[in-house]
Amino acid sequence: MSSTPEMNKPDPAIAGAVKRYRFMAILAGIMSLLLWFVDLPVAYIFNNENWKANVVWIPFVHGWVYAVYVLTAIQFASKAKWPVVKMLGLILAGTLPVASLVTERKVVSQYS
Repeated sequence: MSSTPEMNKPDPAIAGAVKRYRFMAILAGIMSLLLWFVDLPVAYIFNNENWKANVVWIPFVHGWVYAVYVLTAIQFASKAKWPVVKMLGLILAGTLPVASLVTERKVVSQYS
């Protein structure tokens, strides 16, 4: 049985949720990388107040971005009809620097 172009089209009901999740996953991944590898070393390893003053915004922006990431992950997972455990895994992926970027790739490859 051959596949027709209609069978390979992404579901229009979920396409917007995938785009929103993709954007927020990438942004959350970047902010997490900045938090773990710029802000935290400056604060706890280098202990330089001048440098810390330049990166003080990173934790605040990261916190707001992560909150929006959680909402978009919940929206995507509910539209994709994922079980709660899988949704929690998607939410927790935003807590590690590279995990949100990895899950973003998997979601996009599966739902786009």
